[in-house]
Amino acid sequence: MEFDIYTLALLYYWMASFIHSGQTLTDREYDDIIVTELGRPTTLPCVDPEMTGTVTVSWTKHGTPKGMEKLLLSASEGKVSSGPPKFSLADPNFLESGVFSLLFVPKIGDQGLITCLVEKQERKLRKVILHALLTVTMVPASPLPYGILRLEASVVPNYMVGSITWAGPGGTPLRSEVRRMETLTKIPHFNQNDQGTYVCVIQPKYNCSVANFSFNVEVKMDVSREDIGWQQERSNVVPCGCDATVASFTKVPNDLQISTGSVANRTHPLACPPYKGDSVLVRWENLEKRMLPKLVYQYDRWRDSTAPPVEGSPLLQLAGPPYNAHSGFFSFLLSPEIRDAGVFTCDVFHDDKCYRQKTTLSVLKVEVGPSPTSSMLNISCRYSGISQVKRVEWSHQNRSGRPRSFSPGPGKINVNISLPITADNAGKYTCTMLLWNGQVIEAVTIVTLPTTVESAGVAAPSLLPPLSALLLLVPLVAAAVGVLLWRQRHISQRGIEQSLSRHSWEAENIYENPEDMRLTSPQGSVYMDLKPGEGDDIYKELDRSEPSQC
Repeated sequence: MEFDIYTLALLYYWMASFIHSGQTLTDREYDDIIVTELGRPTTLPCVDPEMTGTVTVSWTKHGTPKGMEKLLLSASEGKVSSGPPKFSLADPNFLESGVFSLLFVPKIGDQGLITCLVEKQERKLRKVILHALLTVTMVPASPLPYGILRLEASVVPNYMVGSITWAGPGGTPLRSEVRRMETLTKIPHFNQNDQGTYVCVIQPKYNCSVANFSFNVEVKMDVSREDIGWQQERSNVVPCGCDATVASFTKVPNDLQISTGSVANRTHPLACPPYKGDSVLVRWENLEKRMLPKLVYQYDRWRDSTAPPVEGSPLLQLAGPPYNAHSGFFSFLLSPEIRDAGVFTCDVFHDDKCYRQKTTLSVLKVEVGPSPTSSMLNISCRYSGISQVKRVEWSHQNRSGRPRSFSPGPGKINVNISLPITADNAGKYTCTMLLWNGQVIEAVTIVTLPTTVESAGVAAPSLLPPLSALLLLVPLVAAAVGVLLWRQRHISQRGIEQSLSRHSWEAENIYENPEDMRLTSPQGSVYMDLKPGEGDDIYKELDRSEPSQC
């Protein structure tokens, strides 16, 4: 029944706001704007210290359509003579104080233009107040269990509202969104650290006596139900998220299950439930090591906060378009290492509902390295997440059959290639992982001549550049040797000429002292002995090894 009354109240607000939505108040007749909260005692001010003594007071509400009026209160000679019982004057001594303010507890329908009229003989005090009514809704009611806090604020008539904002304990600004007539803020995973005073601030669109109106909302947590789920989430231990036993979340059945694989260090999408959410939690479980699940990512779009990742856990990042985490549509990107295989559980929270999707991931990686024997090149194919792997095998582009492979242990299959690399064993080697669901994942490495290896798109340094450099040096060295030989020969010829010239003037007859000639130090690099010849030969050259006959 309470829900029906609340629904009728909202419908009334919407109708009243619709009626006033076209009003611009360009020719308005009001003196001030006052915003009050539904169900909380309030006062509409009307004060004139000079209006004392015998006066007549009346408070009137102007209705819609224009021209309709409703008397709220009237008083004369110090007595309230008429009006609904819920309205009264704030100061019973108004004849002496000049305070004619209206005291009441606002209810639905009390918003609008309200006039205070005070008459004293020929003198009149008339004040028109635009009364706006604020409704604040807190779900669930305080004290809260662990879960999500929702604070909603709406004002009628809404045409006078410039903005509505929310602030948390200590004045921390909170993100808010406008939905229909309501301004909403949320605190996902509400815990003891979040309890305190929340403030709703309303700034009028038009000028009034105050710049804004503030309303406090006290929120406490039910300590007797201190959140086991929250403690478990912060300590990275399950159960948490949708599994939190004390939380006020309703887990939506039919969890989505995905089985997939990825090549190591290659960006891979990690999907979450396709529902708009307030926050998201991702947990990771390594099935092969039988570890407890770890909380590896937590994002709260209302606080715009991300929890730091747990050391040693896979590194995730929020995905961009078409997803938008700031708007509540979540997905992740992962560049997995071989150790990151396992089960990723993504829980998306929206109000008091929790949606879940699980992804079981296998990872494939190809590594190239030396074999225990120097005559072989080893290509290793490693894979993790073995539970969902049906088969792993090698293939080579130049062979119709598979290359000879062997497995040194679980999660590894190797191929040894004889060195040196030849045209027969060079080329593309592909490691193929087949999952039980039929999905195929391939990792490729390329072996090129002479010993160049390309793996995962990255080429190892080739030996050809150093060989090319050596070939370029050969003609340079040959040219240098030729220059040195030519220079040596030139110097030798000059030495012979100098030797002959010097001996021609040192002795008048070259035949007189042949022994002296032999003892003379050679000039240059060539030594020659000359002796008389027979016949037509005038001189004969003596070899250095031949004994002299002089």
